Amino acid sequence: MAAEVDQWDDITFLNKAKGCIKGKITRTAIVLLGNKEAEHFLSPAVAWISWILKDANGVEKDYQHFGPPLILAVDQVFAKIRNLTYRHLPDASLFPTEITQYDPWVIRETLHNAIAHQDYAQGGRINVVEESDSLLFTNLGEFLPGSVEKVIREDAPPELYRNRFMAEAMVNLNMIDTIGSGIKRMFTKQRQRSFPMPDYDLGERGRVKVRIIGTVVDEKYTRLLMTRTDLDLMDVIALDKVQKGKTLTGDEFRSLKTRRLIEGRHPNLFVSAEVAAATNTKADYIKKRAFDKNYYKKLVLEYLEKYDEASRQNIDQLLMNKISNALTNDQKKTYINNLLQEMRREGAIESSGTTRWAKWTIPKLVS
Repeated sequence: MAAEVDQWDDITFLNKAKGCIKGKITRTAIVLLGNKEAEHFLSPAVAWISWILKDANGVEKDYQHFGPPLILAVDQVFAKIRNLTYRHLPDASLFPTEITQYDPWVIRETLHNAIAHQDYAQGGRINVVEESDSLLFTNLGEFLPGSVEKVIREDAPPELYRNRFMAEAMVNLNMIDTIGSGIKRMFTKQRQRSFPMPDYDLGERGRVKVRIIGTVVDEKYTRLLMTRTDLDLMDVIALDKVQKGKTLTGDEFRSLKTRRLIEGRHPNLFVSAEVAAATNTKADYIKKRAFDKNYYKKLVLEYLEKYDEASRQNIDQLLMNKISNALTNDQKKTYINNLLQEMRREGAIESSGTTRWAKWTIPKLVS
């Protein structure tokens, strides 16, 4: 086959690669392979990739635009990205593991997808925003499959392409595949590196945002991925949502609960005791796990025995920083209210005054 390709002239090669149709130049050929001087033939469409560097405060420090041929622009953008070495200590090791912040294949796949699925009719650019610990890729156009989870589960070619001719050309140029495995492979590679999963933000109509995080978000989840290689990819994606404080779907919540991978009440979830034991995060688990209710009751009674009475503010100050960190402040206050009412019903304490200004005391024994 290689010898045959060597015999092709340029037009034959472009026809075979789906860059041309019967020898006629297409927009696809200009976008992927064309000279910058030919870019005006795309107007009003724009075939640019913009790289933007921002500091920790979101202030723009540098930028550069890259035009056709985009097959070369991808490597030019990649060369601008500061892919630093990330170091972390695995369990029971005195030597740090060194790994680059970003996998080169993941960066290129994300950019290639943006090129293939960009809505060029809108006249916008593909953006790559480099921040201190992440890369944000954006392209115009709806995410046609609907959801990333659907793409990963089906693991099959998409039923609909926005730019079918361009997609076919990119396949022939070995830029993307047509078996629908590119996105799934991105998630798998991040899992193998024990790094956070790619973040797809499809909330803004007409735009796709993909963030690749280049640092460990939560060490216990990193250890989990290192030790639990048996986990299903969908469960890993759901656990990644937990570490990022994102809301789980009902199915994701039930799956993780069934496997005892998480504890807590929706949406305040954290790693379970079973996983904590396996990943040496027991101290963090104990911090997040609520003490037995009797422990809090004992604290209240000891306070009242010492000071005779307590306002609700006094009791909040006593308990708020001791209640599970998995609860929000409002949930902690509700918990304290329910605790006091339960102690009142049990006869352990009583209140006097209005609800807002109530004073809590221990009932005096009647002789």
